[in-house]
Amino acid sequence: METKIWIVDKFMGHDLIYPQLEEAAQLLKQGETVAFPTETVYGLGADATSDEAVDKIFLAKGRPSDNPLIIHIGNKKKVEEIAVDIPTPARVLMNRFWPGPLTLVLKKKPGISEKVTAGLETVGIRMPSHPVALALLEAVDLPIAAPSANLSGKPSPTLAKHVLADLNGRISGIVDGGPTGVGVESTVLDCTEAIPVILRPGGITKEQIEEAIGPVNVDKALLASGQAPKSPGMKYTHYAPDAPLYIVEGSREFLQQKIDDLKAQGKRAGVLTTLENESFYRADVVLVCGTRHDLSTVAAHLYEVLRSFNEHHVDIILSESFPQEGVGQAVMNRLMKAAGHQVISEID
Repeated sequence: METKIWIVDKFMGHDLIYPQLEEAAQLLKQGETVAFPTETVYGLGADATSDEAVDKIFLAKGRPSDNPLIIHIGNKKKVEEIAVDIPTPARVLMNRFWPGPLTLVLKKKPGISEKVTAGLETVGIRMPSHPVALALLEAVDLPIAAPSANLSGKPSPTLAKHVLADLNGRISGIVDGGPTGVGVESTVLDCTEAIPVILRPGGITKEQIEEAIGPVNVDKALLASGQAPKSPGMKYTHYAPDAPLYIVEGSREFLQQKIDDLKAQGKRAGVLTTLENESFYRADVVLVCGTRHDLSTVAAHLYEVLRSFNEHHVDIILSESFPQEGVGQAVMNRLMKAAGHQVISEID
């Protein structure tokens, strides 16, 4: 299969964007798969009403079919065609954060492929804020299922070249709209409970949600074995680089000692760190993903840095840990998944 690439400048007006996206939109209408940028990561889109189209997502990614997908829409009115019994808090959040990196889990109407929802009676919906995504979704005028556009288990793509590296020849096309912004996937909030529940932390923080609608809960059993996940990306290991990744909880001196231990064993060690500590570590590869003073910078570059370790051919990666506040909760969630929950703690 030839994977076509369309380059679109996200700063152009819609009148200029639309002609460049006509072929991509037509392929989606024909049941093909097309990757496109959102403000979080690149998504791999297909018609959410077609079993055959959705199957192509799972086939291209090598993704288990019991993991539900998020539906992307180009305008808020589309929600009424997909969901039923939409509660007031959900409507408040749509008005506050859409378009943006917030997915709302709602009760579904008939018409959406069962393969999108993994047999659940609920469906995750979001309206991305990336202008290229919105232009494409408006042109297609269909609900589009779109998980991250990467091979299952690998770091999510924040650049079109990441998509091409994973999926070239496996999908019909890639809309290259430049780098994404937020860098980690959307927050997923289950609005079917009396008190909404965060199923996946992401670009919109718990604090922001609570400011809008009051208290929300955080799902404590995201990875419970045997439990059907309501949220995409929470059942299987994700985001992993090629080399084993360990999260180090403790001082930077403790982390350096672990580096020294690995080097004494003849291992090539990599460190994921921040601007503040870059010059401190003596390792084979030291990569910076942002600043501790602004964890949104860490979120924005996390997946790109995880992918970069593959190019440096390290044996083991050690990562600093981060405060689980604000977007830091999403950063640590993704790092834990990438590390398979392997943690080295200074205090045992």
